[in-house]
Amino acid sequence: MPRLAVVQQPPVLLDKAGSVERLVKSTREAALQGAQIVVFPEAFIPGYPSWIWRLRPGGDMSLSDQLHAALLANAVSLQSDDLSPILKAASEHSVHIVFGMNERDSEFSRGTIYNSVAVIGPEGTVLNRHRKMMPTNPERMVWGMGDASGLKVIDTAAGRIATLICWESYMPLARYALYADGVEIYITPTYDTGERCIATMQHIAREGGCWVVSSGVALHGRDIPDSLPGKAVLFPNADEWINAGDSVVVAPGGKIVAGPLRNEYGILYADIELERVGIARRSLDTAGHYARPDIFQLSVNRRPLRPVEMQDATDPSS
Repeated sequence: MPRLAVVQQPPVLLDKAGSVERLVKSTREAALQGAQIVVFPEAFIPGYPSWIWRLRPGGDMSLSDQLHAALLANAVSLQSDDLSPILKAASEHSVHIVFGMNERDSEFSRGTIYNSVAVIGPEGTVLNRHRKMMPTNPERMVWGMGDASGLKVIDTAAGRIATLICWESYMPLARYALYADGVEIYITPTYDTGERCIATMQHIAREGGCWVVSSGVALHGRDIPDSLPGKAVLFPNADEWINAGDSVVVAPGGKIVAGPLRNEYGILYADIELERVGIARRSLDTAGHYARPDIFQLSVNRRPLRPVEMQDATDPSS
């Protein structure tokens, strides 16, 4: 029975190295409590760009440029050694680590950031990288749209793990693709909070007959660094909870077993009974015996989408 930990802690905002260090420290703490899966919030490295919900559209472009430049400079490149401390921590503690990150595309242009979630295995390898397919509202001014190459279930010793990010959980076809792939532990790093969000997690647990883990972004005014451009205007109240968190773990069928953790920092723990997945799907298996493939069919394009194909000469003389 794998034990899961949901870490609701702030990153070191706009500090890639500091956020990685904090992730490694929290992983160690959770592993000492017996966790085999450790989950972190959306865009944890180097933090969710909360300012986008406070900037006036078309307003101070200079401030927007400064904030975006800082985020881009601290975004993760998978072609570098940015994640090496995390890979090492996963291996040292024999845990799976699931975390959100701002990922800088290192293959094309090198100027686009994606809202990504990574699943790291206990051998210290990247098992999957999923890029958010549809950034929400002002997020589209920060992140590019990802493809579905990471929209899949990863079969691990701790269970069949899949991830969607925040409002991707409101995309019924994305959810259905994971149900069809046999997800057992549905993990969603998210900025979403409140009763509607929690009710959605319970609905997914019922609909998918799976464990649902919502890892929320909790951020307090005192965690905004003084160096953040425009802090005095955007985040003037040091005592404010900018985002509540509301991390929660829901069992198949919809019962909340841990959380919600609201307006506070901490770590939630839950023991994941995988056999409850099969029990829940006995009466409702939406991608199995409760499906009607003679009427409804879903096609999912999981091929990586590339903006350009380079064809270099293999023969120097050609």
